[in-house]
Amino acid sequence: MFENEKAVATLKTVYGEEKLQMEQERYNHLYREFVKAFGEGEADFFTSPGRTEILGNHTDHNHGKVLTGSIAMDTIAAARKNGTSLVHVISENYNQSITVDLDNMDTTCKCQGTLSLLIGMFEGFVKKGYKVEGFDAYVSTDVIGAAGVSSSASFEMLICAIVDYFSNDGKIDYVEYAKIGQYAEHEYWEKQSGLLDQMACAVGGVITIDFKEEMPKVEKLDFGYDQLGYDLIIVNTGKGHADLSAEYSSVPIEMKKAAQVMGKEVLADVDEKEFMQNLNKVRKEAGDRAVMRALHFFAEQNRVDAAVKAIKEKDYDTFLQCITKSGNSSWKWLQNCFATKDETEQAVPVALALTEMFIEEAGRGYCRVHGGGFAGVIAAVLPKDMTADYVEYMTPYMGKENIYVMQIRQTGAVHMDF
Repeated sequence: MFENEKAVATLKTVYGEEKLQMEQERYNHLYREFVKAFGEGEADFFTSPGRTEILGNHTDHNHGKVLTGSIAMDTIAAARKNGTSLVHVISENYNQSITVDLDNMDTTCKCQGTLSLLIGMFEGFVKKGYKVEGFDAYVSTDVIGAAGVSSSASFEMLICAIVDYFSNDGKIDYVEYAKIGQYAEHEYWEKQSGLLDQMACAVGGVITIDFKEEMPKVEKLDFGYDQLGYDLIIVNTGKGHADLSAEYSSVPIEMKKAAQVMGKEVLADVDEKEFMQNLNKVRKEAGDRAVMRALHFFAEQNRVDAAVKAIKEKDYDTFLQCITKSGNSSWKWLQNCFATKDETEQAVPVALALTEMFIEEAGRGYCRVHGGGFAGVIAAVLPKDMTADYVEYMTPYMGKENIYVMQIRQTGAVHMDF
């Protein structure tokens, strides 16, 4: 089905020529399963990537700056409108079959996984004045679940692309996509996420975002690790963060407590020098950890600026050094490398320690905790000639199946033009 000239061109654009055959087989499988579930007929196809966080760890929810990019792992769907008020979603990888009646949604359905997320998103669309109509979708993903590469945001932005294409003539802005996903997580998962994950998945490529204004400022950068002769390697430490919403939410809550001592709602509105002058007051009223997390926030803002400038000037040594500095700040100041509810389980610090030992011996390379943290994955950025050795080195500790050599992809959440 995907061997015609138009389909081949589209798949090459999104995935690259080297993955063409694999993706043709993947989409053919997707369509066959869709037909088994929903019957013969035409279908539309959609893709939404996962994301890598480069810099700006836990700053978006306080209206800060980030540097992020989409990765060559994605969530895909075959879908068609069904002319009813029902949305049927089958998730192949999570063995789920979910039905939502748009005319009778259970808005009390909170914290019940994908069902709650879908209801929250559809409610978010309607509250923003957009249409949602019934559709059938068969979904498959190779984005690592509950591991810091935004499998949930990838799914959210996929659903946004479907609803936008089927019911809103493709007119919804990517910022609105992101805010709808955020609304669902806030209201139906009780997870106080920012917009970084959703924006990275929706836009595609490497982007820098400043969340200070109501309409975030987004700039796409001409950048990928291949340009440096480096690989991005994601290591799944084996412990997901799906059950760590309270730990995750503590970060924005404490940062905002620090801001409130300064008479502001978020740290982006607080002057750093004034904060330092009132640091003892913030310690007393918000607590020491809130101070540490605020200090991380201010330092990350400066690092994002420095890294973006370095990329534009092709000063890649400075850019790469920012990665390690950011990772150290996340570990020591932000303190999101393990969960305090079980401090004996420290899979992320173990993976980071092993990687730092490898890098120190080689004399090259960079690493950091990746994403929301507390569990999940780390990121190593290594020269390509070191990648095979690193994979071999980490395999006995983490398992080869948990080590992924990534590429930045340029395509965000879109309808596939087949």
